[in-house]
Amino acid sequence: MDGVAPYVTADGRQIGGVLMDMRGITLRFGGVEAIKNISFDIREGEIRAIIGPNGAGKSSMLNVISGFYHPQDGEVWFRGEKRKPMKPYQVARLGIARTFQNIALFEGMSVLDNIMTGRLTHMKAGLFSQALWKGRAEAEEVANREAVEKIIDFLEIQAIRKTPVGRLPYGLKKRVELARALAAEPRLLLLDEPMAGMNVEEKEDMSRFILDVNDEFGTTIALIEHDMGVVMDLSDRVVVMDYGRKIGDGTPEEVRNNQEVIDAYLGVAHE
Repeated sequence: MDGVAPYVTADGRQIGGVLMDMRGITLRFGGVEAIKNISFDIREGEIRAIIGPNGAGKSSMLNVISGFYHPQDGEVWFRGEKRKPMKPYQVARLGIARTFQNIALFEGMSVLDNIMTGRLTHMKAGLFSQALWKGRAEAEEVANREAVEKIIDFLEIQAIRKTPVGRLPYGLKKRVELARALAAEPRLLLLDEPMAGMNVEEKEDMSRFILDVNDEFGTTIALIEHDMGVVMDLSDRVVVMDYGRKIGDGTPEEVRNNQEVIDAYLGVAHE
């Protein structure tokens, strides 16, 4: 395991050493500081929540982790090594995958084909070999199809595997986006508001799948979520942001009793 010694959660579950370490991250857009000198870590095998009122800087932080934004100050460490500025596809190759707050799927493509795009980082055969579909390209295609079919079974979406995504209800689209991220076999999975817009039943299903992904695949998960009931039920640890600052960091119970966190959530949501 990477980083320091394993950590025991409040409920007695042991999680690993530090997988990702965000050190003194500051992100500016012009004269506006979206993130102000924030440090926190994500440990191997945990579910780590990032919460805060609207405009707190949560999605900006996720974009720093995934390589969409590059902070002006601070360091990003992954698996014990300082990460140089990278493009998102390079970060994906390190083993970091994500879903988005606004669903980003190919509406005209089938569920199966959308999930297959998540295997791009595992496709090594050259263009000529792929065109002929012989040898390595054929073996690679078969292996990728098998991996995707396992995910389809795992997320219980067999019945819609050939359905164009554009025809699906919102909750199923969210599940397909999760499937595409899982297809990359990430070491770290980033979920940006996975429950947004869902009804109670859909939230229960998604919560179950997130827990199963963490438990059965051993995938480390960092998620942004506004539903505090979901956060408190799913998370091992929670970091709280407000106006770009970190105002809380600890177990769900510690965060729940943090007065500064309470004040931020009782105050008026800000953009």
